[in-house]
Amino acid sequence: MPPTPAGPDGKRPTLADVAARAGVSTALVSIVMRGAKGAGATTRERVLETAREIGYRPDARARLLRSRHSRLLGVQFGLQHPFHTDLVEGLYAAAEPVGYQIALSAVAPSRSEQRAVETLLADRCEALILLGPQAPAARLAELAGQLPVVSIARRLRPSSGRVDVVRTADDEGARQAVDHLVALGHRDIAHIDGGKAPGAADRRRGYRIAMTRHGLAGHIRVLPGGLTEDDGAAAARTLLGARPRSTAVLAFNDRCATGALDTFLRSGVHVPAEISVVGFDDSRLARLAHIDLTTVGQNIPRLAELAVGRAIARLEGEPAPEGEIVIAPHLVIRGTTATAA
Repeated sequence: MPPTPAGPDGKRPTLADVAARAGVSTALVSIVMRGAKGAGATTRERVLETAREIGYRPDARARLLRSRHSRLLGVQFGLQHPFHTDLVEGLYAAAEPVGYQIALSAVAPSRSEQRAVETLLADRCEALILLGPQAPAARLAELAGQLPVVSIARRLRPSSGRVDVVRTADDEGARQAVDHLVALGHRDIAHIDGGKAPGAADRRRGYRIAMTRHGLAGHIRVLPGGLTEDDGAAAARTLLGARPRSTAVLAFNDRCATGALDTFLRSGVHVPAEISVVGFDDSRLARLAHIDLTTVGQNIPRLAELAVGRAIARLEGEPAPEGEIVIAPHLVIRGTTATAA
């Protein structure tokens, strides 16, 4: 039978509720729940059984906040980014085995980065891990003067204080995508840009350099884009009206690529028979069977592990090298790229 909450008004059961049901003091229940000495075996078992019956669970967050160290790593992430969702999962996997918990604060169209960070600071997080932050470098440096700050997926200048950076070599990822498309016989390869988004400048530069190295400088075509499906769709409509039409597209990210795919589908342009499409991130979106997107993958478990490791090293006073850690990307070939017609 599932446990029935015993607190007043159906609220979460408390230590006092367990004590009243078990016929012992609240202090004794606290001793049992902390695994401390001071309770006999029979009493300990009765208290634990009572706690199970009424559905009591210790509030780990409250216990941590009462201690001198919260052991909380605050994570700011974009609510609308599938890649950030994958990163959050990786951060949990990296933090929990070493005794740290994750506190999340989302950035959304109606919720600013500043608000997200303020919430994490109010929760007494000991370090911040920021996913693709767009705040000015000076603001990030200011935060790093208060507590350890790790930025994932955004390049920062060395002058940005003690902000640690863990990122993928975005320019190398774009090069891999272009190399793949050229090997398939494509020459008119367009790039849907990411604007001012973190990583966009590196991906744009990598695309240009790779095209030039293949002798295709005259075929470089950079289209205004962004992070969303709508951005990819708008760029795809521009491509459809261009002459000559590009035979391949490298989109800023998987969401942008998905918007382009949708536009091509609705316009009767077949992918990859008539145009090949490559995304970036290898998010869950790209792995859906009906999308099956060729994309540039980022090593999410490694990014998460390094970010957590750098934050904890700062907290525990261990030696940590200054500067950024750059991880190599890898191309994931699926069903949206094929030999040029």
